This record gives sequence, structure tokens and C-alpha cells, in this order.
Amino acid sequence: MNIGLIDVDGHSGFPNLALMRLSAWHKGRGDHVEWWNGFCRYDRVYMSKVFTFTPDVDTVIDAGEVIRGGTGYKDYGSLPEEIENTAPDYSIYPAVNYAVGFLTRGCCRRCPWCIVPVKEGQIRPAAAWEEVKRPDSNRIIFMDNNVLASPHGLQQIKAMEGQKVWVDFNQGLDARLVTPETAALLARLRWIRFVRLSCDTTEMLPVIEQAVAYMKEAGIAKSRFWAYLLVQDVEDAKDRAVALKRMGVEPFAQPYRDYDGGEPTQLQKQFAHWVNQKSVFHSCTWEEFKK
Repeated sequence: MNIGLIDVDGHSGFPNLALMRLSAWHKGRGDHVEWWNGFCRYDRVYMSKVFTFTPDVDTVIDAGEVIRGGTGYKDYGSLPEEIENTAPDYSIYPAVNYAVGFLTRGCCRRCPWCIVPVKEGQIRPAAAWEEVKRPDSNRIIFMDNNVLASPHGLQQIKAMEGQKVWVDFNQGLDARLVTPETAALLARLRWIRFVRLSCDTTEMLPVIEQAVAYMKEAGIAKSRFWAYLLVQDVEDAKDRAVALKRMGVEPFAQPYRDYDGGEPTQLQKQFAHWVNQKSVFHSCTWEEFKK
């Protein structure tokens, strides 16, 4: 079979795990796999889309079958088990020098703005860290949604202690689950850059402050703390951004988008620009910036 792949969100530069697994599975069957080329005919084309707001491919696709999947298409299913358990084919992303994967899937929370409980259900084990690591790299980006809520996740964090691997939990850690004990576990990891948290509501501020205190006491450098900042009401988000800055936690603003692909308001976009352009954020107030 001649297989074509389309990473609809490809502008992000982040590798698509589903497409890497599909590529590896098809190559294992002897199929030819390549990025879709509009001038070629394919037996099957896979289109994967993570974000609802990403524009779809509007070119005619010459293929016997086109399969679309991913949250961006409001498809909350998963790959067949045999494909899900296939090691990813990183060769299709030659510029990517790290592994991506999950120790756990699902989440114990039911935040109204989050699709994970609908898509993945309750938290459960997914893999051991050694299964996620690629042979040619010591860097791993874990995409778990709430790794600290899982005994398996905590066991895997402990198992990485002393290993020559550098990690990033890029979806953010749940500050509500950071205790002195978990802080000590996290302090024994080698971090690629940030220890990421999430600050979606004002109620999270004292929780994050306590979690950061535990992690600093455990030995994590103060320069590592970073938090996603959900932006719905801008004034509320501004208060959270300023409070995080006082704590020494670097905020990253994410204007809310609904699952129908609705655009953030101009004010939300302007606010995100103020927060995320660090030279601006650290040199002027929101009130000064928006004039």
C-alpha cells in the first residue's frame, strides 16, 4: 500500500504521536509511507488534527481512502490497540531530537474547559518510562494530563531517579497533589527546562504558592517554575498573572477556545501578547500596555 500522512497542525513543530505510530505500523507491514504530496495518488491518507481552530486542508486528496482523526475533528476515539502499542517512527520528524509519550492516560478531574475526561476517561497506566524513551535520545517530553494522580505515574517518576534522562511534563503538574513527598520525588528528576503547573482559577493561587514552596525546599531551582494561565475573564487572569509573577512563577497565557473552534476576543489576544512577550511583561503593567 502507498500511505500518505497529513499533520494538519504541522505548523506547531511538535510531533504527532498518532501519525508516528501509524507510520511505524504500516512500514512494519511493508507499506510505503510518506508525507502526503498533492501530486501523488495514495491507497490511503491519514489526516490527524489536534486543535479545532487549525484550518483544515482544503486541497482535493487523491486517495482510495481518507481517514481523519483527532480531537480537532471531534473524534475522541483511539488507535487500534496493535497500533497504539507500536513504537513511534521518529524518522518522519528528523528535526525532533526527543521522545514523546504518556506514562498515564486520562484524568481524575472534571474541569469544564477540558476535553480529557470525555476523550480519555479516568486516569490509568499507559507505559513505563523506558518504553517511552527512544534509543537515540535522553530527552523525554511526557504528555500526561495528571501524572501525580496515578500511583503508576508516581512509581515511574521514582524509577527515573538517577537515570540519565531529562524530562518535561508539558501538560502541567497538578499543584493540588504536590506534597513534601512528591516534591522530593520531582526534585530528583533532571528537567529539560521548566517544572510546569496550571493556574486556571484564582483558587489555585494559594495551592501553587504552597506547591512551589515545597519544591523549592526539596531543591528545585526557583528559575524552573512556570504555569499555564487560562484566560477567560481578562481582569481575573491579570490578577493571577501578577500574583504568579510575585511568587517567581513565569505565567504563560492561553486564551480560552471552545470546541467549536471559536476565536478568542481581541482583548484576550492582546492580554496574551502582554504576558507571553517576557520583555514586555516584565517592563510594564497590563494597564500601561493596553493603552
